[in-house]
Amino acid sequence: MIKKLFIIAALFATITRASPILKRDLSSNNSSTSYSLDDLCSISHVRESLPSNGTLLGIEMIPTSVEVNVAESSNYCYCNISVSYAHTGKNDTIVLNYALPDPSTFESRFYVAGGGGYSLSSSSTGGLSYGAVGGCTDAGYDAFSTSYDEVVLFGNGSINWDATYMFAYQGLGEMTTIGKALTSVFYGMSDDEKLYTYFEGCSDGGRQGMSQIQRYGDLYDGAAIGAPAFRYAQQQVNHVYPSMVEEDLNYFPPPCELSKIINATIGACDSLDGRIDGVISRTDLCMLRFNLSSIIGEPYYCEAQNSTSLGFGFSKRAESSTTSYQPEQNGTVTAEGVAIAQAIYKGLHNSAGERAYLSWQIGSELSDAETKYSEDSGSWELNIPSTGGEYVAKFIQLLNIDNLSSLDDITYDTLVDWMSTGYYRYLDSLQTIIPDLTSFYSNGGKLLHYHGESDPSIPAASSIHYWQSVRSIMYHEMSFNESLTALDNWYQFYLVPGAAHCGANSLQPGPYPKSNMETIIEWVEKDKKPSGLNSTVSSGDYEGEFQLLCKWPLRPFWKSNSSYDCVYDQASYDSWTYTFDAFKVPIY
Repeated sequence: MIKKLFIIAALFATITRASPILKRDLSSNNSSTSYSLDDLCSISHVRESLPSNGTLLGIEMIPTSVEVNVAESSNYCYCNISVSYAHTGKNDTIVLNYALPDPSTFESRFYVAGGGGYSLSSSSTGGLSYGAVGGCTDAGYDAFSTSYDEVVLFGNGSINWDATYMFAYQGLGEMTTIGKALTSVFYGMSDDEKLYTYFEGCSDGGRQGMSQIQRYGDLYDGAAIGAPAFRYAQQQVNHVYPSMVEEDLNYFPPPCELSKIINATIGACDSLDGRIDGVISRTDLCMLRFNLSSIIGEPYYCEAQNSTSLGFGFSKRAESSTTSYQPEQNGTVTAEGVAIAQAIYKGLHNSAGERAYLSWQIGSELSDAETKYSEDSGSWELNIPSTGGEYVAKFIQLLNIDNLSSLDDITYDTLVDWMSTGYYRYLDSLQTIIPDLTSFYSNGGKLLHYHGESDPSIPAASSIHYWQSVRSIMYHEMSFNESLTALDNWYQFYLVPGAAHCGANSLQPGPYPKSNMETIIEWVEKDKKPSGLNSTVSSGDYEGEFQLLCKWPLRPFWKSNSSYDCVYDQASYDSWTYTFDAFKVPIY
């Protein structure tokens, strides 16, 4: 009897797909349809549009879970859908939300948004302005309201692997697979009509995007990805490294001293790119030519204030921000303070002098090195950032606590060991470092990848190292110049001068790109390959100035205050290139 019901349901779905009432009116360039949103936004039609069970391996839809209503967001009307599915043989339930735009505004697109920190996106409406269907998933652990780091452990020593894989890549991949099938039938798209699929995200949202094109490359046509948090074990432990430097050197600088070092560096290196505008557009030249020791003895002063931290992209949801008191600070830059900065910018090495990871560019804000003030002792003390401390405590030590309490008896070798443990433990989930993007490339996919050059959370060199890995793996038989040409046709990377983590930098009033989706859509759908990345300066003396950012590995050099060239400099390029010889395996 059950088998007969499945056959009847499949036949009904086939008849529905062929119904003249639900066929798209293709004669009007997809701008109008023969049916309205009210016609389509019904429980019966959504159920009929779901992929039939047995067609998606390992996925069983639950048609009785469907809920729909016509809704509105930012003046866009859409069909708001909730539906659940289960994994075959598991007693689980995963909830999906989709926002399907009015047929008159649907542009045959599907849009996936990245989240941030330890969270997946909880909104399905991000694609409406692009005429796209959008979706989001609760990943089976109520990701709509729960941060992954809150459920990674069942208890001390017990990893929640289902949640880990769903957060790492599986949840978004399945949401997109189901959503694309639902979209095609919902709008009555013909078999030869293309449903363009895009991903947009930054920080861990960028890592989520990379996870998709690495593992579900045939699903996506384009991706706009900023500052991705891949190489998870190295990246997260790296947040602890500045505290380790302070502990090792037994000096805990006032935040104002570090701010003075950063601002003095910006002032000294500003002109190295050919223009004085408050922006280090060439941190490579700054690294090669500027000696931080020249700042020793310079005075600093900061008023008393309350300092707020959001965790720079790796905290829980925004409500987890912390506030601390900082008294008035007055002094001069010390040799100890400069030594702290120099060690941090050099990057983590083990006791044998072997490099374990890359570091932030010189001139980047040293946020992870910020100390805290103790009113009891009247002095500045170690402040282990939770961005790294929680990762080590929960993901490495497997203790259900929110941060490391101290770095007693911890060495640089310990940090390298933590990185190694995380690398092997989460290699097939959170690391997100697959350099072979053949599936995505073969599907005609286009990747727009960018990173703020002065990012204080995820070092800009992290993205460059991945770009180098893709180039060397996919085009290892080509010359350097030949591989650049081949990559440029589908994978472009851009450094954003002066920019911070996924946004403009209050310390450096440089440009920032804000039309990335428009750029990637033009590239995918109209074959308009970018010659640069559109960006605009939002503050400072050059506010409103338009800049077309240079494609990596070219770097900007200003000929005058109004024009610049994109140039190649071998010494600069080499300064961005790292070999992690502290590990016995390649770190892509």
